[in-house]
Amino acid sequence: MNRKKLYFITQAAMIAAIYVVLTVFINTFNLASGTIQIRISEALTVLPFFTPAAVPGLFIGCLLSNLITGAMLPDVVFGSLATLVGALGSYALRKHSFLVTLPPVIANMAIIPFVLRYAYGIKFVVHGLDVSIPFQALTVGIGEVVTCCILGTILIKALTPYRYILFQNGEEDAAASGVRSKQ
Repeated sequence: MNRKKLYFITQAAMIAAIYVVLTVFINTFNLASGTIQIRISEALTVLPFFTPAAVPGLFIGCLLSNLITGAMLPDVVFGSLATLVGALGSYALRKHSFLVTLPPVIANMAIIPFVLRYAYGIKFVVHGLDVSIPFQALTVGIGEVVTCCILGTILIKALTPYRYILFQNGEEDAAASGVRSKQ
């Protein structure tokens, strides 16, 4: 296996591991799922700004987190897909540091309210009208704005000076050591 692939797999695995640790931690405060959620691990959805390895890393991290925290099967599937869609969107917008924070917010606002309503049966009725989906889109969206837009932007600012150290692709290391990697 060449260095570039090894770096990619290692970065993806580390991002997945950090996502799981942060989710399990915040789950101890009952904030990793439900109508009101501040899943701090979602701040990592800005990492596609730095490396494409973040896309599979975030998906696998979310999938494992959902399994570990006891999410229902639809949440494991669709919650993980929401994170994947958000990560792909973030990667597509990687040239724009603030816009990179928006795809995870939008993906989770569009998908997670249906999971909460139909998988978990969380229902909100106002004057006889079921407002579950819009209400949960609002609450999930607020949590995602806090984690992705606010914490994610702070993360981008903090990591940018170190981007070439933390997010090498194997070529820089190989060039420094005089080893040529196979393409």
